[in-house]
Amino acid sequence: MAKLPRETGQTGLIFKVALSVPIYRLFDYLGPENTPPELAAPGMRLEVPFGKGKKIGFLVDIVRHSDITPDKLKPVTRILDTQPLLSAKELQLLHWVSRYYHHPLGEVISAAFPTALRSGKPALLPSQKRHILTDAGKALNSLQLKRAPRQKALLELFQAQQPLSEEDLAQWHSHWRATVKQLADKHLVTITYADTTSPTDRVLKDAALPCNPQQQAAITAVSDHLTAFKVFLLEGVTGSGKTEVYMQIIRSVLAQGGQVLVLVPEITLTPQLEERFRRRFAVNIAITHSRLTDTQRQAAWLNTQQGNSAILLGTRSALFTPFKNLGLIILDEEHDSSFKQQEGFRFSARDVAVVRAKMLGIPVLLGSATPSLESFYNASTQRYTLLQLPERAGAALAPALQLLDIRNKKIQEGLSEQLLADIAKTLAKGEQVLLFLNRRGYAPTLICHSCGWVARCPRCDANLIIHSRKKQLRCHHCTYEQRLLDQCPACNSPDLTALGLGTERVENVLNALFANKTIVRLDRDSTQRKGSLENYLAQINQGQVDIILGTQMLAKGHHFPNVTLVAILDVDSGLFSIDFHAAEKLAQMIVQVSGRAGRGEKSGKVVMQTRRPDHPLLTTLITEGYNSFAMSALAERKQALLPPFSYQALLRAQAVDEQPPQLFLSAVLELAQSIGGHTIQILGPVAAPMARRAGYYRYQLLFQGGKRRELHTLLEALMPKIAALKLAKKVRWSLDVDPVDLY
Repeated sequence: MAKLPRETGQTGLIFKVALSVPIYRLFDYLGPENTPPELAAPGMRLEVPFGKGKKIGFLVDIVRHSDITPDKLKPVTRILDTQPLLSAKELQLLHWVSRYYHHPLGEVISAAFPTALRSGKPALLPSQKRHILTDAGKALNSLQLKRAPRQKALLELFQAQQPLSEEDLAQWHSHWRATVKQLADKHLVTITYADTTSPTDRVLKDAALPCNPQQQAAITAVSDHLTAFKVFLLEGVTGSGKTEVYMQIIRSVLAQGGQVLVLVPEITLTPQLEERFRRRFAVNIAITHSRLTDTQRQAAWLNTQQGNSAILLGTRSALFTPFKNLGLIILDEEHDSSFKQQEGFRFSARDVAVVRAKMLGIPVLLGSATPSLESFYNASTQRYTLLQLPERAGAALAPALQLLDIRNKKIQEGLSEQLLADIAKTLAKGEQVLLFLNRRGYAPTLICHSCGWVARCPRCDANLIIHSRKKQLRCHHCTYEQRLLDQCPACNSPDLTALGLGTERVENVLNALFANKTIVRLDRDSTQRKGSLENYLAQINQGQVDIILGTQMLAKGHHFPNVTLVAILDVDSGLFSIDFHAAEKLAQMIVQVSGRAGRGEKSGKVVMQTRRPDHPLLTTLITEGYNSFAMSALAERKQALLPPFSYQALLRAQAVDEQPPQLFLSAVLELAQSIGGHTIQILGPVAAPMARRAGYYRYQLLFQGGKRRELHTLLEALMPKIAALKLAKKVRWSLDVDPVDLY
């Protein structure tokens, strides 16, 4: 419990409360009536009166003075917790995040809680009812259930990681209850109500894999610095065994009684990493991401906070989860832009992870085959310690990369004759093919051949995408959709043409050309149903799929040992962009997609179809590798004074009418110029690259300077003035510190 504040001249205790509202201040309340003040401490949740209703708030401090007269203060309605849910260190981190990103503290603290807790639900773990194996279940060979495949699979799951909660079983299969009953009827499974969440004394299940000298050097470097803050950048080529390095370092942390936070950029990477961790470690592992239920996420949060779970695996929002004894933070695929929150409270999970580790005095490990240019720069200036894995683990060799010039060549729905021949050869050897096209739908444009009319979104400055399976036109930037037209609305001509390629269109031609082969399309449309992605990945790994076609969800992390041919169908689409981040993102995508080839014992080949085979970015990647590209790109950014050689913040504004955002940003520009005493460059206001989106006109103002502190000093002075502007109430506005794109 926090100590009561010192006497400051006014009787009565004032509770400083953070509320999840877009207001840049705390709210003062009197202590709750008929409640001893020593029962309250920072980090607890409170219910407080707010306006005409009540809100859940977070106690930040207890003081004896308020600038508001006591007769105008309302008392706290009730204290919801008996113990603080956030420690002093965790509150310190959230204060820092609020200051750095210039975001209201109440909304920042709220983001640290799962939905159920931020809405005031009791901070209690779900029922401790667990399903466990009987002695007969432990002894039974699962092959005896081969005629009941679902029972066999569930028995194997129990034997691998019992006990299982109802949440665990629901993740395994939506109809788990019938299968559990069948196993219970055979006296193989029973129920226990004992507390099974306490950590086990045993750390490992499976033994660690043998490591090559580079892997061992990386493991030793981090394991020797577990009691102090240090940032390690693990740069390992695709297939170099970074996950094994993670797991062996994690073992050392667990052996010392510490907990580990492992962050991945996307939900699609969670299941396979979870499976590997559960096979390796005998400790409790918590999982958290947006596809889980509120109950599941609350259980993961509380088990981690109470120390019941030794490992937390999750996406960026898991970063703020409280830990009892956090000893290591790992970010896999640290370069990925998904680690940057792009809506609402905009923060970088990678950057905040480094700050959290520094506050706790623990190491943070950033892993990637294609590190971000910011991390490369930090390694070059010795702020980060660079660890390298230049070779693939085991017998796997780096794939051969080939630029396939398709100028003046016959192309069949995006597939050249040479590529089709390569696909046929690969399939004839019983090996798998992966085709990458980062554009879902059938085609990106519907045009009238008679008059030139193009199907445009009425709410965005964007074309409507053709989705032929569902006979729809959809906007990929908002929720607008309509039926697929059969005649031009401008001239009534039936001569409508689909221009360009999407995954649906390529899938159609593949089904026609390789009719006897199994083809799986992996994109956001085909994997919407719960469990569908996991089912597809299982089919691929079991050799039931011949050709895999997909978007960026295939680009990283996946291990397909029998894929020996990877083709990037349209590498040119990323070569021309007004965003200075585009070249970096394209290079990372090419290397990551290429890394899916030849990960087993068979050699791999990567084909990149292009009409620009002499483009410097492509030739550098092919002949010299990603490191050379990164050094060249950093040199260009230094010359142009772009990040990481400068610091940026982007103020965005939008409204249904076009004029208010322009007037608002012009007023902000005047305020910034009136502050003076700085050398920050302010560019704009200008229309966003997509000037209209989801019915809103969008404008932006870019702040850029050579000194981070100077930029933040200006923003700190500017933000209260912005909030006080009358024009601020006529627009939606947001500040994005360290933006990763300018859209």
